[in-house]
Amino acid sequence: MGAYILRRLLLIVPTLLGIMVINFVLVQFVPGGPVEQVIANMQGQGDVFESFSGAGSDAGTDMTAQGGGNSDYIGARGLPPELIKDLERQFGLDKPPLERFLNMMWNYIRFDFGESYFRKVEVTDLVLEKMPVSISLGLWSTLIAYVISIPLGIRKAVLDGGPFDTWTSGIIIVAYAIPAFLFAIMLLVLFAGGSYWQIFPLRGLTSDNWEQLSVAGKIADYFWHIALPVAASTISAFATLTLLTKNSFLDEIKKQYVMTARAKGLSEKRVLYGHVFRNAMLIVIAGFPTVFIGVFFGGSVLIETIFSLDGLGRLGFEAAVGRDYPVMFGTLFLFGLIGLVVNILSDLMYVLVDPRIDFEKREG
Repeated sequence: MGAYILRRLLLIVPTLLGIMVINFVLVQFVPGGPVEQVIANMQGQGDVFESFSGAGSDAGTDMTAQGGGNSDYIGARGLPPELIKDLERQFGLDKPPLERFLNMMWNYIRFDFGESYFRKVEVTDLVLEKMPVSISLGLWSTLIAYVISIPLGIRKAVLDGGPFDTWTSGIIIVAYAIPAFLFAIMLLVLFAGGSYWQIFPLRGLTSDNWEQLSVAGKIADYFWHIALPVAASTISAFATLTLLTKNSFLDEIKKQYVMTARAKGLSEKRVLYGHVFRNAMLIVIAGFPTVFIGVFFGGSVLIETIFSLDGLGRLGFEAAVGRDYPVMFGTLFLFGLIGLVVNILSDLMYVLVDPRIDFEKREG
């Protein structure tokens, strides 16, 4: 097992490098850049997209080279060439792309992600500031999905082909087909004062008077705010887990040891929960890290934007729109590294749950 883990750890390096290379190269061909942002802001055009027709952010300086851009800055006519050159130097865009990439990766290897171009805050500090929101969404959505999916999947397996299995499958298919962002909007319209009931808050993770609340009040306020975003994030996750649980149980129920246990006179409850459950849950329990990361990263941008939650998904989206390359590439590197490490942890979970699994023999 040690050799397998070592091989997987070594594969992280070329995989992560490939992710960074592909994204860095793509950025070189994307119109606009931090210099365009500054020019658009100076000319009062708003943001970089409006500089082709313009966009904007408050300009800051960062000497770290992170991305690319076009030297023919549309909208820069009338500005002194010296100013354009100075902006390129400040953003590190006066160096060749290869040199910028190598400098960036050398810094990232040492976990030095630089400073945001426009916020004048270290990228690491920004990530740590936004992470609690994304962790809250990912963790609660995953836990709720498991709490719903495991009992429902077991029940569907036991009553396979019956009316309960049929109509719950219909609900699951519909739930899986509904995009999370569309479900989030529907929840806002129905329960956040959109057109019907004002039961839940419209935005944010806490109330304005959070600091004045008691401990119990803070807990209640937190769950009051997180209810709708978590529901929107969970809608599709529980569908996959339910079907996975059902299929795992069906596979185990058909095996010889189950028939032997029944022949010995064991009750159906003892067979299901004393024998089948332990084996059928291996793949479901061991996949927890992967499911959590999937919920953590997938769809978080739209959910956080719709509910005005200041999390990592929204941070990455705003960095991409604002061409804040240190934040873009810093978060990409961190998320890529976390995802690759979690895949290894997921394999280790399989071994921990079932020591009979041997990845080295499977590879051989």
